[in-house]
Amino acid sequence: MAQSTFETDFWKDAASRKIWDDIVPGEARKTISYTLTLEDIHKLCRVLGDEHPLYFDEDYARQSPYKGLIAPPAIHILLMFACTPTDDWMRSPGTVNAGQSWSYNIPARPGDVIRLDARALDKFIRKDRLFVVHDNVFYNQNNEVICSGRGWTIRPM
Repeated sequence: MAQSTFETDFWKDAASRKIWDDIVPGEARKTISYTLTLEDIHKLCRVLGDEHPLYFDEDYARQSPYKGLIAPPAIHILLMFACTPTDDWMRSPGTVNAGQSWSYNIPARPGDVIRLDARALDKFIRKDRLFVVHDNVFYNQNNEVICSGRGWTIRPM
């Protein structure tokens, strides 16, 4: 079942989040389907300062190669939180983004039901810091890959 609302208080469930010892490389993370709305897209675009007509103007977007409104590639930022439950280790307060690489296949669109396949690939300690390498793939309701990425995070001690 698709999630219908997006929690914006990222600290709300901090105490229930998984910790370093709970991260198992190779194990699929629990995720949640999320229905992307036009309102979601517009809010993200305004926060990013990107008001391109592909995201706001239906007539313009219909005349484009995309044949309709789309979400910007940066939508994966919103989807990473929308598609993970509140106890997911990726949401841990104090997590630092140590780098990421994303590939974009097709644009997400308003009304898409997004699913995330995600897992930690590796975890290691270097210079007293806890690192996790993770892989994330977002799909639409047609099982088409919207985007995929690999990231490195430094976990809180």
